[in-house]
Amino acid sequence: MAPPPRPVAIPTGTPAPPGEVLVVLGAQWGDEGKGKLIDLLASRYDLVARCAGGSNAGHTIVVDGVKYAFHLLPSGLLNPHATAVIGNGVVVHVPSLLSELASLEAQGIPHPASRVRLSDRAHLLFDYHQVVDGLREVERGAAKIGTTKKGVGPAYSSKANRTGLRVGDLRQFRAFPAAFRRSLASKHKRFHAFDYDVKAEVARYYEYAQALEPNITDTVALMADAITGGERAVVTARVDGAAAIAPSPSASVLVEGANAALLDVDFGTYPYVTSSNCTVGGVSTGLGIPPRHIDHVVGIVKAYTTRVGEGPFPTELLNELGERLQRVGHEYGTTTARPRRCGWLDTFMLRYTTSVNGYTAIGLTKLDVLSAFETVKIGTGYRVRGRPCAYYPANLETIAEAQVVYEELPGWQDVDITAARTWAELPENARKYVERVEHLIGVHVQWIGVGPSRDAVIVRNPSPAA
Repeated sequence: MAPPPRPVAIPTGTPAPPGEVLVVLGAQWGDEGKGKLIDLLASRYDLVARCAGGSNAGHTIVVDGVKYAFHLLPSGLLNPHATAVIGNGVVVHVPSLLSELASLEAQGIPHPASRVRLSDRAHLLFDYHQVVDGLREVERGAAKIGTTKKGVGPAYSSKANRTGLRVGDLRQFRAFPAAFRRSLASKHKRFHAFDYDVKAEVARYYEYAQALEPNITDTVALMADAITGGERAVVTARVDGAAAIAPSPSASVLVEGANAALLDVDFGTYPYVTSSNCTVGGVSTGLGIPPRHIDHVVGIVKAYTTRVGEGPFPTELLNELGERLQRVGHEYGTTTARPRRCGWLDTFMLRYTTSVNGYTAIGLTKLDVLSAFETVKIGTGYRVRGRPCAYYPANLETIAEAQVVYEELPGWQDVDITAARTWAELPENARKYVERVEHLIGVHVQWIGVGPSRDAVIVRNPSPAA
């Protein structure tokens, strides 16, 4: 059992102090609602950054009835004063990036392109990576992973095999065509059954190189300056949209984690994972931020559990209750529109991801969805072959055969909590549910999402009285 939580208050409205680094990470299998808390916090920070993944990730923010979908860009870009950083750990599909920027500008977001800094060390994800991604899934047959087919896995494979191209290569375009052909040839040797117009692709990337030239940046140096001070620390956008550099002793940084802990290539339910490190270690490797400079790690936890794609899911509900969670929670993927598998909250799993990520606070989302149930259950542990598991298993067969130990709590069925904005306005049983989750995880629940609107969040006082 986890120890009682030690409350750590993270201010919400006041500007973050210079040099502060706050990281927001998914604590389950993704789709926890990270974007909503990021939107709440982003106004405090000078830089908003992505450290891993690609356009396979998805955040949706609703502002004044307008829905903004983010896949590759940090959703903190909605803050008109923030600079967005795409770190070296991200794989960048340039057409998707430019399309996303154009969509945001069309929706009225001020000068998004001039506020993006793209790491010269980030790897490029090409269309052929997406083709290979689909071919790999077909090849796997019944053993398919359930990839989004966005090409992320093959792009990271090119990176690991040292056959990839990086964003910085766009600046040395004379050498780009030959390097591109070598990279493509490495995939053709393995998957030769697809056609690819190399000449047309190289021509497109020449245009992309011109368009992205102002954005390509040494983001490792940018982050170092932001944390410890330097002239590149704060980048603002003038009214005319041109980039302007303002010296500052240091700047604050909000890091947006993509995917989630159980999708991490090392700590997740391998092989049903993504291809990057989406736990806290990915912040250091994907942005160059030293661990000692990370001040806060916020874990985002959905009030129940969902998963997209294949892989074990011990608390999954393959019945009407699961269908109800899916229906009431509108559980369909932002990136793929695929229906999500649904089940009860699994705090045994959450204690594992807490041990990996070291959360200093929890954001609990979609509590309002549980208003559809007379009673609610929480998974508190696993038993395998009659014996309790002390730690979250690495072996998938062990996870698949695990019997979940549940606690059942009275619900608050048919009580609409979407208008609640204070802890006291929640029904007693909803408060008891939050407190029990908090105790089982061992981390203070500071934010509680109670509805889809932007302001449907309770910021909870960390004092014993809450």
